[in-house]
Amino acid sequence: MGVGPWFYIEDVKTDWFTHRGNPSDVKMSIALANSGDLQIELIQQRNDAPSMYKEFLDAGHEGLQHMSYWTTDYQGLYDKALSLGYRVGHEGQIGGEKGRFAYFDTEAHPGTVVEISDISGSKGETFAHIRKAAQGWDGERAIRRIG
Repeated sequence: MGVGPWFYIEDVKTDWFTHRGNPSDVKMSIALANSGDLQIELIQQRNDAPSMYKEFLDAGHEGLQHMSYWTTDYQGLYDKALSLGYRVGHEGQIGGEKGRFAYFDTEAHPGTVVEISDISGSKGETFAHIRKAAQGWDGERAIRRIG
C-alpha cells in the first residue's frame, strides 16, 4: 500500500508506566510508519501486565485502538483534558520528561481512545525523521530497527 518504511522497536523502554493509577510493567514492541502526514503505529504488548491495550484485546476488539494528538505543550493539554472530565486510563514516559504520553478513557466507543503525546523532545525529532523517510520512499529496506 506504499506505507513505509517501518521503524521497529522490539523492546520499548518506558521510564515509567501506570494503568488506572497503578504501576504496570508493560512490555511492548512498536512499529511506526507514515502515509503522508498520518503516522501509523502498530503496538504489540508482549506480556499480561495491565494496560488499555490488553483491555482492548481482552474485550474481543481488533483494529484501531486509539488516535493521538501531538503537542509541545503537554502539561497544558493534559490539564485541559482533565478539566473537561477526561480520565486517564494509562500513561507513561519514554526518554525523559519530554517523552510523556497519556491515554484517556473513552469507554463509550472502542477504538476512540484519545492519546496525547509530548513531542517537544527527542520523540518529536524521531517522528519527524520517520515522516521524512516516508517521502519518496522507494520500497527498499521496508523494516528498520531502532534501538
